[in-house]
Amino acid sequence: MMRLATVLLALQVAVPQTPAPAIAVARSARAVQPGEIVVLTITTADPAKGLEVRAFERSFQAYSVDARTWRVLVGIDLDVQPGRHAVSIVASGTKPARTSHTLQVQARAFATRNLTVDPNFVNPPPEAVERIQRDQRDLDLVWKSSSAERLWQDGFVRPVPDDSNSAFGTRSVFNGQPRSPHGGADFLSPAGRPIAAPNGGRVALAKDLYYTGNTVILDHGLGLFSMFAHLSAISVKEGDVVKSGQVVGEVGATGRVTGPHLHWAVRLAGARVDPLSLLAVVK
Repeated sequence: MMRLATVLLALQVAVPQTPAPAIAVARSARAVQPGEIVVLTITTADPAKGLEVRAFERSFQAYSVDARTWRVLVGIDLDVQPGRHAVSIVASGTKPARTSHTLQVQARAFATRNLTVDPNFVNPPPEAVERIQRDQRDLDLVWKSSSAERLWQDGFVRPVPDDSNSAFGTRSVFNGQPRSPHGGADFLSPAGRPIAAPNGGRVALAKDLYYTGNTVILDHGLGLFSMFAHLSAISVKEGDVVKSGQVVGEVGATGRVTGPHLHWAVRLAGARVDPLSLLAVVK
């Protein structure tokens, strides 16, 4: 018996222990398709000072949950092609580590909508061109100005109680002429309906733009923005800090529209993503 016990002890000592991975990744998403948001929860074996996440040639900003747990929202833009796409993850600190996570992006079919609008919003007159260019410069600056601090909390809320009646990504044909895909979700809300901030943020823009009419953009921080378009009234000013549920304006029919509704668009590190995906995955 003594000899058998010695052999068993030797076998137990000889069995190597599998080390914990330096970085472990868990994923949650409504789908892995163009226009969707993927939430990655990243756990490091050792405490990390920071995390760098890159995918689809974009940098996505992670935030710390605790000393070894990080979370990052990854946006799959409308133009991302189906196939395998790598997410590069680099943890900095006393023990730097890196890993790669693969997203298998599936194809997504988008419907087409045909709309009739004021011809000036399809082929703008010469006197409107300078204004349109100025609006675009303002928007480009906004998308690059996100706070490095997370201004939102888990759990986004609907800005209006009404159902979405025009899907994100729909291919738009105005007066018979194809234009850019629909970069947001439309809600068939009556004129004057209060619009609630879906989460905390800072007002990055509050003004009348040529195509989107009265427009409010909220910077939620970490590269995440909400844009509300076609408002009849704006209730905030640039620089204001708002809380979840705070009224930022009222539904209207300004800009390129066929009638009163709310257009809600979301940008994540510049990627155009579906607002309904944000509601579904950020709990």
